[in-house]
Amino acid sequence: MTPSLPVLDVRDVRLRRGAREILRGVTFTATRGEIVGIMGSSGSGKTTILRAIAGLDRHDSGHIAIDGGRAGMVFQFHCLFEHLSAIENICLAPVHAHGVRKDDAIRRGHELLTAFGVDHRAGALPRELSGGEAQRVAIARALAVDPHVLLLDEPTASLDPDRRAELGSLLRDLARQGRTLVVATHDEDFARACATRTFRLADGVLV
Repeated sequence: MTPSLPVLDVRDVRLRRGAREILRGVTFTATRGEIVGIMGSSGSGKTTILRAIAGLDRHDSGHIAIDGGRAGMVFQFHCLFEHLSAIENICLAPVHAHGVRKDDAIRRGHELLTAFGVDHRAGALPRELSGGEAQRVAIARALAVDPHVLLLDEPTASLDPDRRAELGSLLRDLARQGRTLVVATHDEDFARACATRTFRLADGVLV
């Protein structure tokens, strides 16, 4: 990938639910190593644009392109499978969706957990993890399929100030490694400290 070219290209994306148009012509790009913050109040469409980029919500018109074709998403409430351990959560998609050998997926999972300082929690169930630990496991799970774009929805929602600072440092490290990150947040302090660029989404439009 050429650093100056967009890794993520979102153009005039529109999405309607019933009579309400949630996204009304959203357009932005993100290059390799960028952390793009999308700010806005609840109901402004922040989560919806992330889900559209991830392919979880189908947009009605417009264009979304990812260099490499793959995005990983970290949900606001982590959405870890409660009956699976941390390492099993991380290995699920690589093995069952992408055909990675289980041994290779486990090795990669432990590498990610080690990098994020939580490999000692590999065997823990989600209910046994702290909010910060669950956040790191969720990020590791998203990265296990080696996405070019990492999407994070309200990542500071369940974190205290110390954990927010740790998360900001972790995201900046990922960006320095060449990941492209898009972060939806209402946390202005976090966005200003972490993001290389920020947009504000209001009534489905970036302003």
